[in-house]
Amino acid sequence: MSRSIPMEIAMDDCIVAWAQNGEALRNEQGYPIRLVPPGCEGNMWVKHLRRLYVTNEPLQHREETSKYSELYGDGSAVRFSWVNECNSVITYPSPDFKMDGPGRYVVKGIAYSGRGKIKNVDITMDGGRTYHEATLTSHVLDKAWTRFEYEFDWDGSELFLQSRATDETGYTQPQAPQLREKRGTNPVYHRNAMVTWRVHAWNSDRAGVIDNVQF
Repeated sequence: MSRSIPMEIAMDDCIVAWAQNGEALRNEQGYPIRLVPPGCEGNMWVKHLRRLYVTNEPLQHREETSKYSELYGDGSAVRFSWVNECNSVITYPSPDFKMDGPGRYVVKGIAYSGRGKIKNVDITMDGGRTYHEATLTSHVLDKAWTRFEYEFDWDGSELFLQSRATDETGYTQPQAPQLREKRGTNPVYHRNAMVTWRVHAWNSDRAGVIDNVQF
């Protein structure tokens, strides 16, 4: 496993880690040392690190030419991608749960951006027709998970729940059709489109059941 990393990322806040939570890295975490480039995609966090080479050009390793290059719908390909774009997901309610009937609920979730701090998160109950600003409930730190919440009263009708995060650069998380229009259907490593949870109406045969859907 080898990756070419731009010098500006390596010299920004990239570190070599040998411990986590007060103990040595475990084998599955990359013992004895691993690379940690905050804000970047997971395949750049090279485990079991052996060597660092400084070169004047990318080395075109197998992983970054056969796997992590992304083919767009128009036939063009992104040779290198590094930073994770702004993203978010609702963790409750979600398909792991079932609504207990009409009443007061609190939407909870996490947002993240590899380019900096989360600025705000909006919640939609109707698949994007209307939005409501959520409350950020954790410390807002650079390139770190940020928790959010939004209270609402459910009347038992069908819902299409989504969260939409915006980071401090002004980038806003796209809807799935927006992302497909720009990148086609082939890219899989940088899918940061809004996730949709369908809550079935309380008076239906799947009362309160939650599914992951796209539309």
